[in-house]
Amino acid sequence: MELLSYIVWNPSLSLGPFRWYSLCWLLGLALAYLVVKKLYKEQKIKDELFDPLFIYCFLGILIGARLGHCIFYQPDYFLTSGKGFVEMLLPIHFLPDGGVKFTGYEGLASHGGTLGLMIALWLYVKKTKLSIWMVLDNIAIATGVTACFIRLGNLMNSEIIGKITDVPWAFIFERVDTMPRHPGQLYEAIAYAVLFGLMWWLHKKGMSVGKPQTTSSVLKVGTGWFFGFCLTYIFTFRFFIEYTKEIQEAFEASLPLDMGQILSVPFIIIGVACMLRARKLS
Repeated sequence: MELLSYIVWNPSLSLGPFRWYSLCWLLGLALAYLVVKKLYKEQKIKDELFDPLFIYCFLGILIGARLGHCIFYQPDYFLTSGKGFVEMLLPIHFLPDGGVKFTGYEGLASHGGTLGLMIALWLYVKKTKLSIWMVLDNIAIATGVTACFIRLGNLMNSEIIGKITDVPWAFIFERVDTMPRHPGQLYEAIAYAVLFGLMWWLHKKGMSVGKPQTTSSVLKVGTGWFFGFCLTYIFTFRFFIEYTKEIQEAFEASLPLDMGQILSVPFIIIGVACMLRARKLS
């Protein structure tokens, strides 16, 4: 196989003083912020009820994603020593010589981030008294754009790499090795961009429905259908895309399914249940 037929990938980790990964995260969250703000405006929800939403989402995703990675993927490191526990909570690493190095959070799991977001939104609606289904649907419509940019950040970091392959669009991640591999991060980023476009189109279609008695009323924000569709789409795709990706931790090699697939199943079930509930109510 000629190496020139593949994409050699080794971009700089940073843009000036800023890491690409952090910039992708922030850009994804900022775009989702603008999308949800527009949805709230359409629904005539007061600005003071929208303002705290970003903080709830940001903290929920970050804390959930970090704890999810540490608990599900590296419990033997983070949960078996005091230093590991501190590193789980703080973006630092203890050096062998006794020093401390700031590393940022090296390890964030999307499943944990999703669970953290759901808990954060529950706390948010407890405070604001808004409909939980309205809030979940609004966030679901915007989720695809954030998920897309997070995976682009993974691509810039050359992490969550795919298995070795001979497809013509394979990437050679030079920071990893010289083998052509599936660009799993790019597959996911494209899928999530499609999800956002599809969700926005369905949202607009639902807005055009004049009679709530029609079958299309299930597409109205507040039924929970968008939330259910978002979970089902993302985690069904995530389940199958795992077959093209390398396992993240050695213990997964002995499992019939890898950890990403195992954690996807409950979210798929929840998503389907929410869609069926919305269909029944419509």
